[in-house]
This record gives sequence, C-alpha cells and structure tokens, in this order.
Amino acid sequence: MNDPIIEIQDVSMRFRLSNDRISSLKEFVTTALRGKLIYKEFEALKHISFSVDRGETVGIIGRNGSGKSTLLKIISGIMKPTSGNVTVKGNVVPMLELGSGFDMDLSGSENIFLNGAILGYAEEFLKEKFDEIVAFSELGEFINIPIRNYSSGMLMRLAFSVAAMVEPEILIADEILAVGDEAFQYKSLARMKEMMSGGTTVLLVSHSMEQIREVCDKVIWLNYGKIKMMGETSKVCDQYEL
Repeated sequence: MNDPIIEIQDVSMRFRLSNDRISSLKEFVTTALRGKLIYKEFEALKHISFSVDRGETVGIIGRNGSGKSTLLKIISGIMKPTSGNVTVKGNVVPMLELGSGFDMDLSGSENIFLNGAILGYAEEFLKEKFDEIVAFSELGEFINIPIRNYSSGMLMRLAFSVAAMVEPEILIADEILAVGDEAFQYKSLARMKEMMSGGTTVLLVSHSMEQIREVCDKVIWLNYGKIKMMGETSKVCDQYEL
C-alpha cells in the first residue's frame, strides 16, 4: 500500500515582475505612489501534481529556469504557492542555497547549533551529534573560525554534515553534490544512500544524470514550469538525454 509523505495537487506559482528600470528605493516608492508601476506576470510553475511515497528517492531534472528550485522551496515551506495544495507529512531538511540558515559571523561549530535549532532539533541532541558532524565535515581546526572565511566547498561540507547526521524524514537537496572535491562528493553520496536505506525520503535536483540514475527510484522532468515526463528513472533520463 502506498504511503505518500508528500502530495502536490494542482500547484501553480506566479511572480509579478516590474517592467520598469528603477534604480533606487526612492524612485520605486515614488513610482508606486503615483500608480505608475508596470508589472508582468511570470508563471514559474503551471498546475503541477504528483506524490512521493515514504522512503522514495525522487530526482527532479530540467534545464535552468524550468521551475525546479521554486518547486523545492514550495515543498520546503519557504514559499507559498499561488494556487494548489501541498501536503508534507514529516520533518524537512532543505539544502537549497549554500549557507542558508547560517550566520556568516559565527564559527562553524556555532553554526552547527544555529542550523540545527532552525531545523527544529534540541541542543542536547545536537551536542550528542556534534563530534560526528565535525568528523564527517573534515573541517578540522577550521570548525572554530567564522564561516565568512569558508570556501563554497567548506560551506557545503558543513551544511551537508549537519543535514546528514540529524537524519531527517525528508531531505530536499538542490545540487548539493556539485560543490567540493570529488572525494567528499563520493562520501556524501554514500551517506545519502545510507539515509535512503534507513527510510529517509529524498528529493534530489541534479544536472548529473549519472547521480540521478544511480540513486533515484523515479524522476520528474520539468520544462517551462510543467511536468514534461514523470516515471521510471531510466526511461525519463533516456528521453531527457536525447
């Protein structure tokens, strides 16, 4: 019997974009008060519907601008759709933008507790997991310096290490395996597989068809805000790569 942990029903997302070339806040306010702002609507997602079963790993593919990141933000609760219904049954760890949920002035170790708290975990739990998170990140002495000094690869290490060690019910990952050195990417992929075998539901956006083919149970192909194809991983990837 299927057990959907995520249900997306007829979801659309529209943004209002200003056509005016406004260069300052003062000019924006003045133009708005005069009622002279000109908008055009951009529909990032158009009537999207699908479900994800508990423990499933779903790949989301598509060219840049197809709506992938918008969809992940809606499922994560960061954005509210313009229309449609989203049902998520479980705690979500979204890894969408490098460094989101971090304070750049705090050290890596302080950010473990900050990021963990944002994700809803108690301080005692994070203390128990702290050494494991640091060890997985391989940041060594850099764990005690402000993360504004981190490279993008170091930030990814820290973000993934927190997410991977707190064992979420749902992990939402947007290109997280595309940053950093090859050895850490391999280790991260192996850890993700462990989480999947332990029952974690994963939504994975990646431009690497090799990664998608290796770990995903099914794939959703987005094109200009619509689902172009959805189903068995090999079939969808084969069509995408034509």
